[in-house]
Amino acid sequence: MMEKENSLVTGGVLSSLLKFAVPVLLANVLHTVYSATDMWVVGRFATTADVSAVSMASQIMITVNMLVFGLTTGASVLLGQYCGGKNERGMRDVVGTSVLFFTICALVLMVPLLIFNGQLVSLMKTPAEAVTPARQYLYICSGGILFIIGYNVISSIMRGLGDSKTPLLFVGVSTVINIVADIILVKYAGMGAAGAAIATVGAQGGSILFSLAYLKRRGLGFPFSARDIALKKSVIKPMLKVGTPLSLQELLVSLSFMFITYTVNKMGLVESAAVGVVEKVISFLSMPSFAMSSAVATMCAHNIGAREFVRARKSLLAGIGVSVATAIVANVLTFFWGAGLVGIFTGDREVMLAGAQYIKSYGIDIIMIAIIFNFNGFMSGANHSTFSMVHSLFATLCVRVPSVYLISHMANATLFHLGFAAPISSMVSIILCAVYFIWITRHESEDKMVIK
Repeated sequence: MMEKENSLVTGGVLSSLLKFAVPVLLANVLHTVYSATDMWVVGRFATTADVSAVSMASQIMITVNMLVFGLTTGASVLLGQYCGGKNERGMRDVVGTSVLFFTICALVLMVPLLIFNGQLVSLMKTPAEAVTPARQYLYICSGGILFIIGYNVISSIMRGLGDSKTPLLFVGVSTVINIVADIILVKYAGMGAAGAAIATVGAQGGSILFSLAYLKRRGLGFPFSARDIALKKSVIKPMLKVGTPLSLQELLVSLSFMFITYTVNKMGLVESAAVGVVEKVISFLSMPSFAMSSAVATMCAHNIGAREFVRARKSLLAGIGVSVATAIVANVLTFFWGAGLVGIFTGDREVMLAGAQYIKSYGIDIIMIAIIFNFNGFMSGANHSTFSMVHSLFATLCVRVPSVYLISHMANATLFHLGFAAPISSMVSIILCAVYFIWITRHESEDKMVIK
């Protein structure tokens, strides 16, 4: 374990990034395949209403996951800085606090999700045909939220420790379980959206059991036992300092996506299904950038913990270069072969054509977020997560949401026109990030990047 950690603060910057990022990329690809399996299997073996239901209900669960993801990032960054500084006691405290803290979070979130199931589905303006399957999908996933969050927390801890290969193994286990369960429950049992939800929860639960058994046998690389599981104020305060802004950012951005979904739902069932499918495609094509940004965040945290500040900045520039190169290729695919990409997830001709319209303009955003993801990764690792929240919320709430509203009210507006809202708002974020990065590089004390 320690050799992997040291590799992030020694050697070539690009090679270190790639060594960490490639397993993250493979894990993210598998995770996207995992989540896309629900859409693919439902799209092939269930109804268009089921496709819309999975799209709507999964968007709600994504919002909840993003809320927790911001907080787990806080734990991961703190863990990374302790690793870089070789603070074993701090590492034990972070892991022990994370286990208990996020268990409590899962239980707290589960209650309102179950109680307000119907209201949440109605709030999304879900098409009438998709209401019942959407409620079933959301209810089942809400009941299994402890597994869903626990699975993400374990992977986040391992990456914070500088280990990106072990989470790949865990994702592989959950993906296999999910694919098999989806086919059995949706194709052969005819359970539609409900079957997809059961498969999702079962896969996450199976992966948790496997990961706990695996880590018990292999260990974390430092002494850790059940006695270390406790809420430590010395951990919670800095973890929330980094994680809360990211959590609020992810929550409000996800809510803005729900507003977009709400707007599209009023256009009709076909448009609703098309947008849901395109989101899956875009998330898949953005995986290289997301993986690289995860590597940048972890490498930045480790190097700041080791007081290697120049190396931390170099990791950002290297991450942006690699991410933009892969994003350009992805954008070409969305522009020329959009219908084929959408057709992977649905056989409905109308949905394919509508999706092709949307992805042609929306696909430009893949290049934009390649830059933004890496800036956010650096800001998180450098104790500047508040800025990540500020620029994201400004661009989303002050640019993207108003753009969606205005475009949707234009005469003869189509999904093609609506897709431009994303790259327009992302360009604003890029400008803000670049200006802020230059400012902190020239004017701020590097010691402020260290979490205290």
